[in-house]
Amino acid sequence: MKLYKDLFIDFDDTLYDTRGNAIIALSELYEEMGFGELLESEEKFYEAYWQTNLALWGQYSRNEITRDYLIVERFRRPLSECAIQKKENWPTADYCLQVSDVFLSLCSSKPGLLDGARELMDDLRRKGYRMHLCSNGFHEVQYKKLRACGLMDYFDSVILSEDAGANKPSATFFEYALRTTGAKRESTLMIGDNYQSDIVGALDAGIDAMLYLRWDPDFVPPRKVNYVVPTLRDISAIL
Repeated sequence: MKLYKDLFIDFDDTLYDTRGNAIIALSELYEEMGFGELLESEEKFYEAYWQTNLALWGQYSRNEITRDYLIVERFRRPLSECAIQKKENWPTADYCLQVSDVFLSLCSSKPGLLDGARELMDDLRRKGYRMHLCSNGFHEVQYKKLRACGLMDYFDSVILSEDAGANKPSATFFEYALRTTGAKRESTLMIGDNYQSDIVGALDAGIDAMLYLRWDPDFVPPRKVNYVVPTLRDISAIL
């Protein structure tokens, strides 16, 4: 196996249980915002939220929409769709921003990690790798989540798209990460769960990549990937 010195590691749904923590936060949000009196059902709202959120984050990673648009739309669409009484001007952008602030506050306080994440980070630290978090997540939220889950001290640096001026999979993001960390392209490995953002982005930038099959254990990458692992524990066996 090739010798690596620097590891670029995705955070959301690679180490941090973003979806699991968000499910808890959405339930709390539903109660705190009194959605039971405004929306048709909790289940319908959740379904609409996840469909909308997934689509918007895909657009955001491709630089097709702005952060501000994502923050408003990921709540405007499901709230409008699920409203008991359809109103032309509801929800407003200001109301959606209020909902988003409450939701992000709830999300960022959750400590949940994916199974094996802390053990993996302990093992990689013992082995002497330099580790750099690489994320498209929002600046003020990611640092809160890092502190909440206790992983902040494992990373030598935190590379966020808002600082890089571009999202993964843009080559601009990865060039910024290499330049900021001082990592060498030939001795760096990107680890992540998102094939397009993490893996294709790294490969296009000339960086080796490891795909963690977080979502579909039967997924076969259409492009050759250096490493494909079904669990976080398998990463330690390779590295």
